[in-house]
Amino acid sequence: MRFARRLAAAAVVAAFGLALPYEAMSHARVPTRGDQAAPQRPFGAECRIRQTGSRVTAYCHNPYPDPDRVALHVECVRWWDLDSDGAPVTAGPAQTVRLTGRCWKETGAAWISHRRPD
Repeated sequence: MRFARRLAAAAVVAAFGLALPYEAMSHARVPTRGDQAAPQRPFGAECRIRQTGSRVTAYCHNPYPDPDRVALHVECVRWWDLDSDGAPVTAGPAQTVRLTGRCWKETGAAWISHRRPD
């Protein structure tokens, strides 16, 4: 009985796999010389986020020679409390920046976004 159920489940999975268009399936691809880009230099400030009640403070230190534009994003727990996306701040080489944000009541989540300068 178990074998029949497993065989039926495998048949359903195979049928769905065959029904998908060719573009939707993942395929192994051998990279060509044109696909191999130059290796990227290390990038991204290291950030530490501290939540104290409704206030959020983040310290981001950039140990790399390229600048990093960091922004603090704060998500509040209450539906009426506005979530906030802070303005991006440039953290230059060997520079530490401080970012702050807050909610009126409880803070649900906070994170940092990184972006290369334009």
